[in-house]
Amino acid sequence: MRTRRDPEEPPLCLVTGASGYIGGRLVPELLDAGHRVRCLARNPGALRDHPWAGRAETVRGDVTDAESVAAALDGVDVAYYLVHALGSGRDFEETDRRAARVFAERARAAGVRRIVYLGGLTPEGVPERELSPHLRSRAEVGRILLESGVPTAVLRAAVVIGSGSASFEMLRYLTERLPLMITPSWVRTPVQPVAVRDVLRYLVGCARLPEEVNRTFDVCGPDVMTYRAMMRRYAAVAGLPRRVILPVPLLTPGLSSLWVGLVTPVPASLARPLAESLRHPVTAREHDIARYVPDPPGHPLGFEAGVELALRRIKEAEVSTRWSSAATPGAPSEPLPTDPDWAGGSLYTDHRSRVVDAPPEALWRVIEGIGGENGWYSLPLAWSVRGFLDRLVGGVGLRRGRRDAARLRAGDSLDFWRVEELERGRLLRLRAEMRLPGLAWLELRVARDARGRTVYRQRALFHPRGLAGQAYWWSVVPFHAVVFGGMARNIARAAEAPGDGA
Repeated sequence: MRTRRDPEEPPLCLVTGASGYIGGRLVPELLDAGHRVRCLARNPGALRDHPWAGRAETVRGDVTDAESVAAALDGVDVAYYLVHALGSGRDFEETDRRAARVFAERARAAGVRRIVYLGGLTPEGVPERELSPHLRSRAEVGRILLESGVPTAVLRAAVVIGSGSASFEMLRYLTERLPLMITPSWVRTPVQPVAVRDVLRYLVGCARLPEEVNRTFDVCGPDVMTYRAMMRRYAAVAGLPRRVILPVPLLTPGLSSLWVGLVTPVPASLARPLAESLRHPVTAREHDIARYVPDPPGHPLGFEAGVELALRRIKEAEVSTRWSSAATPGAPSEPLPTDPDWAGGSLYTDHRSRVVDAPPEALWRVIEGIGGENGWYSLPLAWSVRGFLDRLVGGVGLRRGRRDAARLRAGDSLDFWRVEELERGRLLRLRAEMRLPGLAWLELRVARDARGRTVYRQRALFHPRGLAGQAYWWSVVPFHAVVFGGMARNIARAAEAPGDGA
C-alpha cells in the first residue's frame, strides 16, 4: 500500500538509465524544476562524480530484477523508463520485453502515478514486422507500459541533435571527415530531428500531465529533411565547404554500419540500429504534446539552432553526457576482483614503478589527462593498430576519446576503457571495453615512498577466459616491456617536464 504523500512535498521521480546520455541530463533538469530524484543504477558508483550527485538519491538495482525494481519504486510518484537492451545480444528484444513487464507490474503495485518513456518514432503505414529490431522493440516496450494500468506518456523521437548524442556524433564525423562521400541510400530518407534541449523539456513537463493522459506523443523539431540535407546544413553551420554526397543502393544497413564504424567514433554495433531506423521516413504525425507542455518562444528548436548549440557545447568543453556514457553494449561490467583466484581462474598482472622528480599534483595531472588527444604515452602506432583491430571486430576502438579534456569522473568512457574507480590525486582504475578473451584493467597510482619522493605505480591486470584468454596473455607478454614499460617511463617524464604536465 502506497504511503500518502504530503501535498506540500515535491514529487519523487525515479530515473532509470541515469548513467546514459538522456538520463544523465534529465536528472539535473528535474532537480532544477523542484522535483526530488531517485536514480536506479546497476553500479551507483558510476554516478557519484556527476555535479548533481549530492542532490539526488541513488539505489542499486536492475530493471530485470523485480525485487530491486520494487524497492526503487517505493514512494515514487513519477517513474522515467530510459533503458533498453540494444546490443546486449541476439535476444535483446526478449530482454527489453521482460524488463518492461517487470517495471510495469511493479509500478502498478507501488501505486506510481505516472510512467514516462522515451522511445523511437516509427514510420507511418509500415507493418511492425518490417521495422528494424531496434524500432520494433522500442514500440513493444511502449505498448507494455501503456497497458500497465499506470498512466503512461510514451514520447517518440527520431534523430536527437545534441552534443554527445550518437546521432549527432555520427552526423558530425561523417560530415567533417569526408568532403566527398559515397553513401548508403538511407541518406535520402526524410527524417524530423529534434534538439535534445526540447526532448528534456518535454520529459520534465510530463511529470505533471493530467492523470487521464495515457498515450504516445511524437516529439520532433520543426524541420523535415533527408540525412543528406542534414549533412550539408551541418557543414554550412560548422563553416565547412559544401560536401559532395553520392548515394548508392549497394550499401546495406549492415555494410553501412561497418563503414560508419570505421569513419566515426560510433561503433558498428550502435551504428547499425541507427542506420536501420532510417530505412523508412520517420516524421511526426502530431504535436499534441504542446497542449500539455507548451512550447516557449523559439521552441521547438530548428535544426541549425540545435547544431549551433551542440557545437558551442563541444567548443566550450561543456558536454555533460555522451552516447558512450552508458555501458557499451557487450562490454564487460564486472568490477576488479580482489581474489586472485576469482571465478576459478588466474589473474595475471604486470607491475611497473618509477620515482618521479615532480610533485604528486603534477603527476596526477598527467594521469588524469591520459587518453584522447594526449594518447597513451607509448608506441602511438601500436595503440592505433589495436584500436583499429578492435573496431574491425565490432568493438569501440580508440575513437570515443574523452568527455572532458582535463577532468575524469567515475563511469566516463576513455577510448576503449571505462573509468571504474577514481580517487582524485591518488588512483585511476580503468576497465577494458575492447573485445578481449577475458577481462582487463589498468591501474595508475600516485604514491610516496619512505623518503617522501613521488612514486608512479602502474598495474595491468588480465583475467583470461578459457584457452583463448590464456593464449592471448602469453602472446602479448613479450611486448609488455615496450608498451607498459614505455608508458611508465613517458608518464614520469611528462610529469617532470616544465609546466608540470599541464
